[in-house]
Amino acid sequence: MSKIDWEKLQNGSDIRGIALEGIEGEKVNLTPDIIKILGKSFTLWLSKNLNRKTSELTISIGRDSRLSGQKLAQATIDGLQELGVITYNFDMASTPAMFMSTIHPDFNCDGAIMLTASHLPFNRNGLKFFTKKGGLEKQNITEILTIAKENQFSLNKEKGKVINRDFMAVYADLFVDKIRNCVNNSDNFKHPLQDLKIIVDAGNGAGGFYAEKVLKPLGADITGSQFLEPDGTFPNHIPNPENQQAMTSICEAVIKNKADFGIIFDTDVDRSAAVDSQGKELNRNRLIALISAIILREHPQSTIVTDSITSDGLTQFIESELKGKHHRFKRGYKNVINESLRLNNEGIESWLAIETSGHAALKENYFLDDGAYLVTKLLIELAKLRLENKQLTDLISNLQEPLESKEIRLNIKADNFKEYGNKIIKELELFAQNESDWNIVPNNYEGIRINCVSEKEKGWFLLRLSLHDPVIPINIESEVMGGVEQISNRLFNFLDQF
Repeated sequence: MSKIDWEKLQNGSDIRGIALEGIEGEKVNLTPDIIKILGKSFTLWLSKNLNRKTSELTISIGRDSRLSGQKLAQATIDGLQELGVITYNFDMASTPAMFMSTIHPDFNCDGAIMLTASHLPFNRNGLKFFTKKGGLEKQNITEILTIAKENQFSLNKEKGKVINRDFMAVYADLFVDKIRNCVNNSDNFKHPLQDLKIIVDAGNGAGGFYAEKVLKPLGADITGSQFLEPDGTFPNHIPNPENQQAMTSICEAVIKNKADFGIIFDTDVDRSAAVDSQGKELNRNRLIALISAIILREHPQSTIVTDSITSDGLTQFIESELKGKHHRFKRGYKNVINESLRLNNEGIESWLAIETSGHAALKENYFLDDGAYLVTKLLIELAKLRLENKQLTDLISNLQEPLESKEIRLNIKADNFKEYGNKIIKELELFAQNESDWNIVPNNYEGIRINCVSEKEKGWFLLRLSLHDPVIPINIESEVMGGVEQISNRLFNFLDQF
């Protein structure tokens, strides 16, 4: 174990690695033996933080549908047993459900471990850790990996007990109760989604439970729902609401089945997107606008925190139409969540932190990024508006959307990619200052965002450095035909020197 590059397994506030052979050039670095040590390391970290013996801890284990999941989950359980931990084995679960097991009164777990690599290819897997305070931070993962590197554990005399439970049924009931109570339809309290056809696309991940265990008991017709069966080969499409093939698939299913609403989840259900009855995507800026409209009606004039790549039209909608405040921050779901928490701590009311990727965390739900909770909020509004003969999309009818948009990703070939990427950003800043129709956006927290005000461009772009990879992502939007090409051509003339 001394040759393992433990640090390489860290991916921000998660652990990610290659668990299976099958992709050329990708060597396995997340074996059952390594996972076992990581599970024990989290247990030891938790033991020290709670000042309790490992044998006094209760930890829950869950996994998504990945091919390596079952084997790695068992290795984790084996490791926890050696330390005397009482372990709840939830088998197939969602990432947000794992956190809920730490605060649910019937379980009250001290910690939770989810085995997932979100939407990444079939050969990947990873670990997400939770305590009652929420998901662990980047620094906590570093500490756990340091414990793993030392690999010094005191084994318990007696093996810990393993309890097998279907926690997803318990978790689903929370949504069923919430929708019933919030819609509060006096004519049909038990079935508030009666006569609504709602399609779920789980992408063969862990989200299929929502169709069978949430929508069906509420009276919804789920005919046409697709890819509900867990399958770690992901044979139909990548389970990712940001993937165009995945969104096209759910849009086509809504139109084909004449459904009222479509829902799509990522693999471990911490992200989601939706589709309206016309088969139009409700993701990215439209999804943020929709949940913002709901939240700002409940909490007027509060602050919506988003990541850096949201459109100017969204800002205008939140601030002019909804009379809220839009605080555009950095990419990364932990970044937007922590920024919203910071604002609240400073007395600035913020009830929603949401990333364009579909990560949405609400203050009312422990600032947990939960794709199922997000669509639950949308469904409550859908059912309420239907009683008034209104559509959900009426809430965003005044959202101004760009005519064109594009994302470009450039690979950095320099050895020290962060240093080189930051040099490019600095040079671009100096260049833009001398361009009369390019205005640098103030109070920007990431990279450089520039408003392009000429009639030919009429848009903006954001150039930033990726959080973890040697990549420069560039997001461009324009309100005029051909505007994106005009902006990108001009920008690439500058970038040619690098």
